[in-house]
Amino acid sequence: MPSREAGASFDLLWVIAYAIAGVIAAMVVALSAAHALQLLGIPDPGPLTTYGLPALRAAADLSAAVAVGSLLFAAFFIPPNRDGLLSVGGYRALRRASTAALAWAGCAALLVPLTVSDTTGQPVGDLWRPEKLWPVLAQVEVAGAWRTTAILALLLAIACRCALRWGWTPVLLAFSIATMLPLALTGHSSAGGDHDIATNSLILHMVSAAFWVGGLVAVLAYALRDGLHTALAARRFSFVATICFVVIGISGVLNAWVRMPAADLFTTTYGRLVLAKVAALILLGVIGAMQRRASLPALAADPTDRRALIRFAGVEMLIFAATIGLAVGLGRTPPPPPTAIPSVTEAELGYNLAGPPTIGRLLFDWRFDLIFGTLAIVAAVVYLLGVYRLRKRGDAWPVGRTVAWFSGCVVLLVATSSGVGRYAPAMFSVHMGAHMALSMLAPILLALGGAVTLALRALPPAGRDGVPGPREWILLAVHNPVSRFLTQPVVAATLFVAGFYALYLGGIFDTYVDSHAAHLMMNAHFLISGYLFYWVVIGIDPKPREVAPLTKLAMVFGTLPFHAFFGVALMSMATVLGGWYYRTLGLGWHIDLLDDQRNGGSFAWASGEVPLVVVMLALLIQWSRSDARLAKRTDRAADRDHDADLTAYNAMYAELARRDGEVRR
Repeated sequence: MPSREAGASFDLLWVIAYAIAGVIAAMVVALSAAHALQLLGIPDPGPLTTYGLPALRAAADLSAAVAVGSLLFAAFFIPPNRDGLLSVGGYRALRRASTAALAWAGCAALLVPLTVSDTTGQPVGDLWRPEKLWPVLAQVEVAGAWRTTAILALLLAIACRCALRWGWTPVLLAFSIATMLPLALTGHSSAGGDHDIATNSLILHMVSAAFWVGGLVAVLAYALRDGLHTALAARRFSFVATICFVVIGISGVLNAWVRMPAADLFTTTYGRLVLAKVAALILLGVIGAMQRRASLPALAADPTDRRALIRFAGVEMLIFAATIGLAVGLGRTPPPPPTAIPSVTEAELGYNLAGPPTIGRLLFDWRFDLIFGTLAIVAAVVYLLGVYRLRKRGDAWPVGRTVAWFSGCVVLLVATSSGVGRYAPAMFSVHMGAHMALSMLAPILLALGGAVTLALRALPPAGRDGVPGPREWILLAVHNPVSRFLTQPVVAATLFVAGFYALYLGGIFDTYVDSHAAHLMMNAHFLISGYLFYWVVIGIDPKPREVAPLTKLAMVFGTLPFHAFFGVALMSMATVLGGWYYRTLGLGWHIDLLDDQRNGGSFAWASGEVPLVVVMLALLIQWSRSDARLAKRTDRAADRDHDADLTAYNAMYAELARRDGEVRR
């Protein structure tokens, strides 16, 4: 198909998809808008807000998916040029991502006054003036989230226009995912009972849907333009879409489960919309399976035969548009009222606590964390698959590394999903213990597991003329300017230590202690900064730069006093960090907040001792093994050249002795 004709066909399909998503969202809202306003006791803001808001929200969600999926396509579905510049298909995908991000930013900006109008019941025409709109934004959380989204999406659109090299595409992909998070962390999912599960499941749901929808759009656009690597892009997208289908199904069930009892599925508007969305997901799964059975074999037999892929992808794209409209309408429909009024603790945490923390409750009172708990399990399973692949082809892998990696995954799982993770948001001492485990213990074990080395050995190389794959992506991630900067000893040590002072002594924790998003970011910061530090110090994986053993030792002993000072500072404080929040929980058994904070400080002070012992043992073992390897290399070299170095050394001393004798004579 000629390029201009293909572009026109895709643009028409895109416009139709936007129209379908917006119309269905408005139609669904029309079924429940009056009832929603009645339940909330809000005056009718007018038809422009009632129907324009869901239509624009559908357009924003579709634009977000296209932006994220296009960046995913440019980063991992097709290869760049050999010089690192984007290929033609990758460049077009980045331009499409920029256009979609600009549309996303525009929709988000328009949704700010519409959201305020919807929340306050004022007509949107009365809110266009800044002096009326801006003072209200601080009180309407969702409107503030749309404002943040508009700014981030605009920056994403500009960045996509500026990037020309492949190395920037993973960074832009991560930034596009971050741009989706403000909306995922607000709204229905961020309040009420089980809001921790609802919010985490919504994050997984939105990101997976964006990968699936946006990836499909990017592959379809590439196929319409007769892309050279269409078969490869289709195979990689098929793998990603299968994972997304599973994640969307599980996260959607969890999100619906925490909002309504199963009995309301058939008796309420919200329940019937959930069933309609489930039916749409099943239909998409069936069409996706049919596409894989028809298009992938056809492309394998003839890479130019794109008819089946284009046909099924076009139909799937339109069904996705309808599903997005349905999802927006579902989000605008109030769920059934809870059967019981949640307690203060449940409203703040998302769940109740059985009583004060005991050893039994900390060990066995579990509440699975969908983000970090899933990360721990997936990391363990993927590592095990890598070991299995090595063993299957006859290669050995040290058992100690496997034990270290699995132990690190267990620590991550326990710190976030056991009773420790359950009590961490309610008590500062448990919170600090969990963060010490995420920062000081889990990263040591994960760094000793050597996951990167395992991946490089287990994954097949692309070859001289092959298409870069996961192994090449890992090598590029390790050996790039960002990694070289982050693994500088001073930078790694600063990130490792400074986070504690900035978060707790800099006032950040006291301000955002009640934010679920802040807790997610804190967990991620401690885990990543700890892993970077111990990767440099004792990690067995390849690094962007070599660090001398004495420098590693200096990093360890140089950071320990800062952790000790931090713990002492916490124990010496006369004010309670986050005291205003802990008091609102209404926990009768948790009264002495200052003593609990001192306990947290003692954990921080004492937690440096165990890592010190582990790190010192690891360094000693690594040094001894390095000496042993050096000795073996020297012995092998001596066997090959019959001790040529030693013979030359002895000859040199013999010559010196001969000259000394001549001088004396």
